[in-house]
Amino acid sequence: MNNDIMIIPTGQMTPQHLKLYLNADPDEKLVRQYLPRCSPFELRVDDELVGVILLTPQDKQTVEIKNLSIDPQFQHHGYGMALVKFAKRYARLHGATSLVVGTGSTSVEPLLLYQKCGFRVVDVDRDFFIRNYRLPLYEHGIQLKDMIKLSCDI
Repeated sequence: MNNDIMIIPTGQMTPQHLKLYLNADPDEKLVRQYLPRCSPFELRVDDELVGVILLTPQDKQTVEIKNLSIDPQFQHHGYGMALVKFAKRYARLHGATSLVVGTGSTSVEPLLLYQKCGFRVVDVDRDFFIRNYRLPLYEHGIQLKDMIKLSCDI
C-alpha cells in the first residue's frame, strides 16, 4: 500500500458504490433498507474508488460494520484491513467501546480478515440467511445459512 490512500465520507452513491455494496451483500432491497441508517465511507487509492464501508451505531457502546467491500481487483493488498482500522478509530471517536460485524459462515476471506484485526466470534445466528434473503446464497459450493457474529473491544 504505497499509493495515496484516502478514506472519506461518501458524498453521493453512484452505481459503482452500489456494485461494491452488493459485492458484500447481494440483496439490493436489504442494502437500500439499511443504507439510510448508516454512515457511508469510501476508500480511494490515487482518487480511484477501491472500497466502501457502512458504519452504524447499535447503542452508545457499540458500532456495527454493516457492509465492507473491496473491489475484487484490489483485494489482498491491505485495503480491507485499512477500512477495519478506520472503523475502530471512528467507533472510538464516537464513544463506543466495541465494534461488531456479522458475516456468512461460509465467507472465509471476511472471517479471516476480521480475526486478523482482533475480532472474536461471539454468536451464531442460525438460518439468518434463509430467514432474511429471498433467494438461496451459495459460497464455495455450500448454501449459506448461518451468520457468524464477531466483536472487538476498542
